[in-house]
Amino acid sequence: MKKAVDYVESGPWAESWHIPCFISGSTIRGYGQMTRNLKKLIFGALAFLALVGTAAAEEEEATLSSGDTAWMIVAAVLVLLMTLPGLALFYGGLVRSKNVLSILMQCFVIAAVMSILWVVVGYSLAATEGGNFIGGLDKMMLKGVEADTLSGTIPESVFVVFQMTFIIITPALIVGAFAERMKFSAVLIFTTLWALGSYIPVWHMAWGGGLFGEFPDVLDFAGGTVVHINAGIAGLVVCIMLGKRKGYPTTSMAPHNVAYTVIGASLLWVGWFGFNAGSELAADGVAGYAMLVTQIATAAAVLAWIGIEWVISGKPTAVGAATGAVAGLVAITPASGSTTVAGALVIGIASGLVCYVFATSIKRALGYDDSLDVFGVHGIGGIVGAILTGVFVREGIDGNVLSQIKSVGVTIVWSGVVSVIAFLVAKALTGGGRVSEDEEDSGLDVTYHGEGAYGSDR
Repeated sequence: MKKAVDYVESGPWAESWHIPCFISGSTIRGYGQMTRNLKKLIFGALAFLALVGTAAAEEEEATLSSGDTAWMIVAAVLVLLMTLPGLALFYGGLVRSKNVLSILMQCFVIAAVMSILWVVVGYSLAATEGGNFIGGLDKMMLKGVEADTLSGTIPESVFVVFQMTFIIITPALIVGAFAERMKFSAVLIFTTLWALGSYIPVWHMAWGGGLFGEFPDVLDFAGGTVVHINAGIAGLVVCIMLGKRKGYPTTSMAPHNVAYTVIGASLLWVGWFGFNAGSELAADGVAGYAMLVTQIATAAAVLAWIGIEWVISGKPTAVGAATGAVAGLVAITPASGSTTVAGALVIGIASGLVCYVFATSIKRALGYDDSLDVFGVHGIGGIVGAILTGVFVREGIDGNVLSQIKSVGVTIVWSGVVSVIAFLVAKALTGGGRVSEDEEDSGLDVTYHGEGAYGSDR
């Protein structure tokens, strides 16, 4: 307290503080000591209040928020719902009936593999301090993460689980690009290596204090680069290296169950509120606005997709509506914490139109077999959304289109290189990575899992 009193008394404001006395002559000398003591008493009281206020503010900053915690637990469950069963059903309905179980199995087992990978080294390498491209091993096996350790206003354990759901869905997205023709063992090896070599470093670059933080005013609220561009580029690389499905594009490979696809897309739409609004890590106004613009952009993308489909082919399809919804959800992801209502409308419309062109005309023109349009929807939608994030920002938020383009470019190159290496390793370890022609004819459900999704008659 003595130091606090001395600091207050000798601070820059000390000269302006005085106790006026209107008694002159010898009388004032009698009150001199009283005046000095009173002055010190006032200064001491002010210092004490300042110290108490500072301590209270520090305590408040580190206090657990039950409201934020409850919301983030729900958000984590919603994001897990996006993969299991949302993405599994969305992809499962789009493949032929002889391969639906293989898609469900890949999504299910990837969820298990990525959960363990995230706990063992992923969280530490992504979230701890390090260089521009990767963190350290300080939190390997979640060292130091206890029941009472906090990440902001929520338990760190909840943050770990929330981000675990992100690493679960990202490699699961990729499997749609090489659906119906890749060995199950190769899928697991590739996605594990890719997660270590691409997902975790890009996470660190974007959110862990890495390279993207050096780009002025770069924005990626919920994973435009980390999740969607990252996965979309990987899908394009692998589908080209693996080769086309037997009979593509002359043989009919129509979706076997459109109802599954629409149900899966609906679950993705619902779960995406946890994905985007949850990325605020708090139950506040920013989370609420992220939810609002997510709904707007998704609705706009659905209408844009079926609108252009209606004009070109004469019929709006359920698969088109579902795919358009995913395109809008992808594109608004990086902008959900910063864009305006008008920006959400533009981002949604742009993603619906551009993704439609890439998933149809450009894919046919270039001849690559991206089975379920992972690149056309996630890669292109992510690029459109990430760039427009720098254009449409709310008042008080700084955006920089050049920085957005730089972050997109780094992600494309990084994911592309890692994907080539990871696939070559998986190919070498599994005798080619691709199923045989007989296995492809019979379907992956029976040949790799010994089961049929609909019984022996299918």
